[in-house]
Amino acid sequence: MKAFAALYARLDATTSTEAKRAALVDYFQSAPPADAAWAAWFLAGGRLGALVRTRELRELGQQAAGLPEWLFEECYQAVGDLAETIALVWPSVSERADTDEGLAHWVEAELLPLAKVDHDGRAARLRRLFDRLDEAGRFLLVKLIGGGFRVGVSRLMVERALAEVAGLDPKRIAERMMGYTDRARRPTAEAFAALIASAPASASASSALEHPGEASGQPYPFFLAHPLTGDSSRLAEVLGPREHWQIEWKFDGIRAQLVRRGDGVWLWSRGEELVTERFPEVAQAARTLPPGTVLDGELLVGGVERPAPFAVLQTRITRKRLTARLLSETPVVFVAYDLLESDGVDRREESLSCRRARLEALLAHAPAGLEISSVLAPEANWPTLAALRNESRARGVEGFMLKALDSRYGAGRTKAAGLWWKWKVDPMSVDAVLVYAQAGHGRRASLYTDYTFAVWSRPPANDAEVANTIAAIERGEVPAPEALTLVPFAKAYSGLTDEEFREVDALIRKHTLTRFGPVRAVRPCLVFEIGFEGIAASARHKSGIAVRFPRMLRIRRDKPIGEADTLDALTALLQPMD
Repeated sequence: MKAFAALYARLDATTSTEAKRAALVDYFQSAPPADAAWAAWFLAGGRLGALVRTRELRELGQQAAGLPEWLFEECYQAVGDLAETIALVWPSVSERADTDEGLAHWVEAELLPLAKVDHDGRAARLRRLFDRLDEAGRFLLVKLIGGGFRVGVSRLMVERALAEVAGLDPKRIAERMMGYTDRARRPTAEAFAALIASAPASASASSALEHPGEASGQPYPFFLAHPLTGDSSRLAEVLGPREHWQIEWKFDGIRAQLVRRGDGVWLWSRGEELVTERFPEVAQAARTLPPGTVLDGELLVGGVERPAPFAVLQTRITRKRLTARLLSETPVVFVAYDLLESDGVDRREESLSCRRARLEALLAHAPAGLEISSVLAPEANWPTLAALRNESRARGVEGFMLKALDSRYGAGRTKAAGLWWKWKVDPMSVDAVLVYAQAGHGRRASLYTDYTFAVWSRPPANDAEVANTIAAIERGEVPAPEALTLVPFAKAYSGLTDEEFREVDALIRKHTLTRFGPVRAVRPCLVFEIGFEGIAASARHKSGIAVRFPRMLRIRRDKPIGEADTLDALTALLQPMD
């Protein structure tokens, strides 16, 4: 545990990519395999989930430090990070046992069992664990058990560090790490040894074939596209001849790989979650494919011709039990757009045009539950495509995917294998009013950077009505049912520069009306343009609206409060659900 805490401190103390890579290499070269297995799991994105509720941790830290609740909360707001707050206020133990059990022991023997004991048992156990650790160890412990482990290290950096330790090509490590962080699996010393093992003399194209058994369902690393931005009139200049590109609609579903090997079927999300059981109709259809087949594609409700909004697909993700009614109302299909393996042979080094021909032959008579993406006719030139792109939302898609016909299937977001571009439509946007603010975390802990935005319940009659409404908000009055009011609909914390955040922070402090714990109610005085990727009706929100991926596009200093958008403007953006 001490070694992993020291690694975390080294990684957290620098922004240098080279320094972080060196720290990772040092750790993996010296750590016991079982500890290295868990370290790689955490650093690559594995999470234990919240083994202890945040409220329990706050109460425990407050009680151990002997602080009143208000003072602990003030400390938390000043520090901006719960783990650091607890690490700082926890009383020192003069006779701490000088033990140094490894990370694997701590996770398996101390942390995972926390979920199986009651509240009082958890509190007693946590006290003993905190007392055994120094400040750095306590900080790390809260991160691990609270589900908030982040340290500014990308999965790609972990793969490159492991490749250096193993003396292998990073692409080989990337292949082996697919599925490594799936929550259904636990990292072991044996798994780590397989991860960094020397490649066999006649290495199979598929890492799944190197490691039979459980790993036979292992997917390949996903190939990712680069965003295409800029003036659409310059497409020919930027991309070259239209005939060199395969153009498909970009769906708003769940990116996935369908793996059919031996007698099994596996369905993996891009986040490396095994989701086969969530989509039984797809798994059943996949059994008609010949073994030794791996497809890249998208999970959609409704299929290629009538793709439903992502919010509909989300009902399949969030429900714990798949009822017959739910399966009937939200039938999911797997829309394939690439073939990565056929007849047990890795096809990724073949050109896209060759892989597409194989895919079309394979799915020529596909059963219900499997479809193939449509490719736009080559006659559609760049100006025609630019016009078609404007129809994306009406078609229930996000824009276009542009793939070079000679491209191979790479790993991650790289141009080495060839070019893939995602040409998305511009985000939907509305002008909204800042109404609440909360301090950020980490380096933003001293600034108010997390904002809540609202729109008018209806169009204001005139400036006087706007002024009266703001005055009523300042007095804390509850609005009458038909009165003009501001309706919160979204939270956002990204999109501004550091200078803009400082400017807004100063405004928030000057115009705070009241506080609710860490949240400040702000006098309505500033309008922002808020962008988002999708919108859906939601009974869970007071506004009746839920937006997807909201962020701040710009501060509208030019726009008076009364000219912000209304709830009707939001609902007008809703996609039809039929």
